[in-house]
Amino acid sequence: MLERLPSGVGHALRNVRPGLDKILLHDPALAGAGSLLVHSRAFAYGAPLPLRYTADGDGLSPPIQWLDVPGATRSIAVVIEDADSPTPRPLVHGIVWNLPGEDGVLGEGVLNAMATTGSPDLGRNSYLQNAYLPPDPPPGHGAHHYAFQVFALDCAPERGEAPGRGKLLELLRGHTLASGLLIGTYQRDRSS
Repeated sequence: MLERLPSGVGHALRNVRPGLDKILLHDPALAGAGSLLVHSRAFAYGAPLPLRYTADGDGLSPPIQWLDVPGATRSIAVVIEDADSPTPRPLVHGIVWNLPGEDGVLGEGVLNAMATTGSPDLGRNSYLQNAYLPPDPPPGHGAHHYAFQVFALDCAPERGEAPGRGKLLELLRGHTLASGLLIGTYQRDRSS
């Protein structure tokens, strides 16, 4: 969608970005939580995302895995945010909640499949859709950091309306036992 923007727009907005300190994991109310190990077989921490996991490729959600979940965990939530979107706060690319409270994995394309089947465990992205948004930065805006955040919760939330960022943050406050982070990058420096 954003690949059609002229690169001049991306260059003009190059310094407009919320930054990693604004992602959910860094909310002051979540301080003091333990640590989870989050990794992917598709990319290393801080490395570029393979093209197949972007809007310029197949748009698949990448595989991620989390380990070291505390024993008291009742559910897992995963949030994917773009810390460099030209918006006041990070752009939410995907939310999954109510996952089993144990070490786990989201396989390649799982978020895409959840959107297709209408899974109640898929939350709302920043476009207010229960779907996964693949990385799609404006051309010329520079590198974007995609934060794959995993939260271990001491509760299993009641299913209802799929949460957006705000509702999920309310749930995380006071219920996060541990969290972990994996960063992948992507950029478009060309115009289409």
